[in-house]
Amino acid sequence: MSIFTSAADPDSETFADNRDYVEGLNQTLRERLAVVAGGGREALIERHHKRGKLLARERIDRLVDPGTAFLEFSTLAAWGQYGNEVPGAGIVTGIGTVCDTLCVMIANDATVKGGSFFHETVKKHVRAQEIAEQNRLPVIYLVDCGGAYLPEQDRVFPDKDHFGNTFHRQCNMSANGIPQISAVFGGCTAGGAYIPALSDETVMVRGNARIHLGGPSIVKAAINEDIDGESLGGAEMHTKVSGVSDYLAEDEPHALAILRDIIANLNYKRRKIEDLPVVVAPKYDPADIAGIISKDRKIPYDVREIIARMVDASAFREFKPDYGESMVCGTARIHGHAVGILGNNGALFSESSLKAAHFIELCNQRQIPLLFLHNITGFMVGRDAERGGIAKNSAKMVYAMSTARVPRFSVIVGGSYGAGNYGMCGRGFWPHFLFAWPTAECATMSADIASNVMLTLRQASLKGGAASQDELDGIEKGVRDQYGEQSDPYYATSRLWDDGIIEPARTRDVLGLCLAVTMTTPEPTGYSPVFRM
Repeated sequence: MSIFTSAADPDSETFADNRDYVEGLNQTLRERLAVVAGGGREALIERHHKRGKLLARERIDRLVDPGTAFLEFSTLAAWGQYGNEVPGAGIVTGIGTVCDTLCVMIANDATVKGGSFFHETVKKHVRAQEIAEQNRLPVIYLVDCGGAYLPEQDRVFPDKDHFGNTFHRQCNMSANGIPQISAVFGGCTAGGAYIPALSDETVMVRGNARIHLGGPSIVKAAINEDIDGESLGGAEMHTKVSGVSDYLAEDEPHALAILRDIIANLNYKRRKIEDLPVVVAPKYDPADIAGIISKDRKIPYDVREIIARMVDASAFREFKPDYGESMVCGTARIHGHAVGILGNNGALFSESSLKAAHFIELCNQRQIPLLFLHNITGFMVGRDAERGGIAKNSAKMVYAMSTARVPRFSVIVGGSYGAGNYGMCGRGFWPHFLFAWPTAECATMSADIASNVMLTLRQASLKGGAASQDELDGIEKGVRDQYGEQSDPYYATSRLWDDGIIEPARTRDVLGLCLAVTMTTPEPTGYSPVFRM
């Protein structure tokens, strides 16, 4: 390993301008996260508390071990959609430590449309289950759920990746020995009832928790029976009569204590990480990344400057440094974990594609996880590039990345365009985790190129004629507006194209937790279903 020597000048005007720009983006991110956590629905939160109920994040805070981290996923899901009335898609998901056991937590937020499932709610729930299944993490469901949001039923109910898929995943994780544990804090109606009913063990809170496939109004309409909600599906009935619930909690703190006791007695062992070196902080302050990233996307910067502020001791062993220089590859450690890093310093040429494919295969052979830092316009185009075999050589990179058996992580730090997104392990290639910075853009191409392409196509379609300047101006504006909106990082994270937007300075710690999760994943233990009574 060699210690990187930074060429960045923190006292320069350019550094200060970049830092101010990125800090402004960070501040916007913090403000939006605060809105999702409770801004704008204070009355609903007050009513929720008066019912003796904690908020979703308050439940998680009490559940996880004191002083440990909770890595939340897709906090800004559904941002900018539904008139911003579904913050966080009405659900909180993430990874935390409970009684020294890493767990995925899925918590409904009943202050958002009663915890009902929208399209993005289902996607967020399923994504958390994907992470749990891939890394064999126990799942804790903190249930306060009104089932599917009926006006969204065509985007929530019938398809293979809709609400029913969450139950399919829950059943199969349990059958494969991954614990599924639920605590019910409020109403669980219709599909929401199956979350606790399909769990290995279930806790219900006296007085507030209810489980019923059809509520009192549906029962009245279906069979003309009059019954109150507590008699129909209350905690006491389900714990003492039906057997749907295994434990009756007197209040929410009691329920959370029972959950912790269940997790403490799972006898669920993860692999131990052996021979990790002492973790050494980077030589350069991660906060300085804000001054490295160019405010103007057309002004390049060296991705090594980012790597130096992300890896232990700023030590980086670069692979083939004098070949394919637009792709930087090398090995380092993040929080003690070995990692192979691929970062962009320009478009991907044939040489840089071959270099990346070679490096990926080395890491795969040596069981070193891969980290892709996206800042890529795409693969090189043009006559010389095609004659040089860019199609063949870029395909080799995509193939090597797609078939790598080691954990793969992606962080979109700048632009991630076209096939460059694919080669750098974009969402379509199932990275174990994918995060974005507030500086990220993800699209088929930049707005500049897209508008030029559309103008050229329009002119060509006229077969010798000429479009008016007003028409061309309208096309250009329309394309720029579309790409400006759809390549925005908040547009992407709203639709769960990533696992969340994170501040650049916090990336090292986020990746450290993700590496710890993937590197301790136990081997499958075989088929071990738990059949409810």
